[in-house]
Amino acid sequence: MTTARPLIQARGLVKRFGDFAAVDGIDVEVRPGEAFGFLGPNGAGKSSTMRMIGCVSPPSGGELRILDLDPVRDGPAIRARLGVCPQLDTLDPELTVRENLTSYARYFGIPRRVARERAAELLDFVQLADRAESKVEPLSGGMKRRLTIARALVNNPVIVLLDEPTTGLDPQARHLVWERLFRLKQQGVTLVLTTHYMDEAEQLCDRLVVMDGGRIVAEGSPRALIEQHSTREVVELRFAAESQEAFAGKLGGLGERLEVLPDRILLYVADGDAAVAEVTARGLVPASVLVRRSGLEDVFLHLTGRTLVD
Repeated sequence: MTTARPLIQARGLVKRFGDFAAVDGIDVEVRPGEAFGFLGPNGAGKSSTMRMIGCVSPPSGGELRILDLDPVRDGPAIRARLGVCPQLDTLDPELTVRENLTSYARYFGIPRRVARERAAELLDFVQLADRAESKVEPLSGGMKRRLTIARALVNNPVIVLLDEPTTGLDPQARHLVWERLFRLKQQGVTLVLTTHYMDEAEQLCDRLVVMDGGRIVAEGSPRALIEQHSTREVVELRFAAESQEAFAGKLGGLGERLEVLPDRILLYVADGDAAVAEVTARGLVPASVLVRRSGLEDVFLHLTGRTLVD
């Protein structure tokens, strides 16, 4: 996989809206058969990047090659080999579940007999075969999401673009979608996704980039990013006081980094149990203590901050 030519290759990619650079000179490579993720807060440039990859928004600068083709000149040829699962479901509520797939197949010139066979295979794949003749409207959110993923696969795409594929779903539905996407990856389909769920990125992504302010601030596998930008463990201390700040000065020298939040203090350490023992040795008595493994969310918040961006 590492020696194969990238399916997506961007060099100095830029997207401007007037004087505003939504994407400000990023380099990205997506290899065949991998799941690649774009993470970042609102306004980081994820959606603008995905739209350029999907050939629906031309780059303002830099270079972009999709399937070794130019998205500006060869947009239709590229789109014919892409599957797109948008953030919001755009299913036709007047059609049945099956008809949403067979009618969509017409856009790709797929013969009706082949479209029907393909629809049956895909409904079985996303576990909706028993709802084939149902209308879309009464389906649950998870079912609609699985149907949208099935629709994105009608044309046997080489790359599937997934914009926040499980947003708004309950845990059971999210895990079922993850399972279907993992099976796609096993079949050799290349996945490119954006997500706000750190556990989703850890579950699905072989590699990912963290974007902030239109630029890439970190890149690597989830595990490599955690090792590079965080510690092995995190200790969460809560003190029975209105302000946690008063205790921060007494925790100096513990771990690599200390973060004071309104309701708790986070210690980033190599050994959580040893850090807790040192806290006790200093005569401090927290109301609660939690020792946990460092995760991708710790990396994300460290790199992009905790301030909301509208």
